[in-house]
Amino acid sequence: MCTAQTSNFDISGHTKYRMTSTTFPDDGFFRNRIGSSGEDLGFDARLNANLGVNKWDLQVDTQFGAFYGDIIELTRDFDDELQILFPRLPSDDQRLFDLTKIITDDDKQATLGRLDRFSAGYTGDNGVLRFGRQAVTWGNGLVFNNVMDIFNPFDPTAIDKEYKSGDDMLYGQYLRDSGDDLQAVVVFHRDSLTRNVKTNQSSFAAKYHGFLGAGEYDFVLARHFGENLVGLGGNYGIGGALWRGDLMVTFTGNEGSIVSAVTSLSHSFSWIGKNISAVIEYYFNGFGQRGNRYSTIDLTSNPNLLERLARGEIFNLGRHYIGLSTLIEITPLFLLTPNLFLNIEDDSALVQITTQTDLNESMLLLGALNIPVGRSGTEYGGIDLGVPGSQLSTGPGIFVQFAWYF
Repeated sequence: MCTAQTSNFDISGHTKYRMTSTTFPDDGFFRNRIGSSGEDLGFDARLNANLGVNKWDLQVDTQFGAFYGDIIELTRDFDDELQILFPRLPSDDQRLFDLTKIITDDDKQATLGRLDRFSAGYTGDNGVLRFGRQAVTWGNGLVFNNVMDIFNPFDPTAIDKEYKSGDDMLYGQYLRDSGDDLQAVVVFHRDSLTRNVKTNQSSFAAKYHGFLGAGEYDFVLARHFGENLVGLGGNYGIGGALWRGDLMVTFTGNEGSIVSAVTSLSHSFSWIGKNISAVIEYYFNGFGQRGNRYSTIDLTSNPNLLERLARGEIFNLGRHYIGLSTLIEITPLFLLTPNLFLNIEDDSALVQITTQTDLNESMLLLGALNIPVGRSGTEYGGIDLGVPGSQLSTGPGIFVQFAWYF
């Protein structure tokens, strides 16, 4: 008896064109080197290919990026500490496979090509096994989503969150008859100096996701860059609202156990004929600086924070934050989303107003206005570089991106 072979081949992708313009205060570091404002342009082309044969599949996503502007030129010569705060181009220096090629990086322009997804997988009746470059997302944070999502989480202030960066990993999932599931990953990392794969640079993690009454829960155990992690999270319906939360304990070798947490309440409703989704979220960054000391000199005394900033796992310097976000459906094709990221210890904030316009079935226009608020020496007002009259600060800025999908 012969079993028929089924196969499919899908290709999709996009091109994105973006422009950012940022103003700089008179006493700022950028003002002295760029001027009153800086403009940057970006182009991103992505081709996604997926081949499936019976229960096997191969995913290959290719990217090409081109960048031009003032920030690209200025940040090239930043020292290691500033490179951590202003990462430039993607790198595979610590990944298992080197799938990124910097084509040019000179003057005001840079170009690169990379494979952001390159993995083979098998899907059975109750399980999935996949090896290669892929992305996995864990956690329940909506604004600050990096407490339990330790693998390439999004910057909370990022405007385009369509694709997160992939990592080279072995991923497995087992689905129980009850609907609960168990996921496990081994993420391979190399030592940046020796280029050897190191267990104390890699990650071994497992997450159990289950249902409990009207809610869901997640339990995470991990060995991540030589440290043990234990996490607990979930969500639960409360009236017409939904509560979400994550708590993660990291057992460091030098400072003992460090707790980070996020909790939020979200609600969707109609008001004056408009559909609205609102969320309020509290984030505690256990690795953050104490006492509002954010100068580059002070940051060097907090290696745990710097390591996570460099790995792209944490994006905030302080400890206590409030996030507010409201998505307003002005029309079915036009969405307005005001956001507030507030450091409640130093009273600085970033006000962000984003728009999304569906031009047609294959074209999307994103826009954003960013307004940092805060006095000198605060996180959003501008941190101190240790040189009198030189603050690492920015003023209001705009972001515009046009995307075409195929």
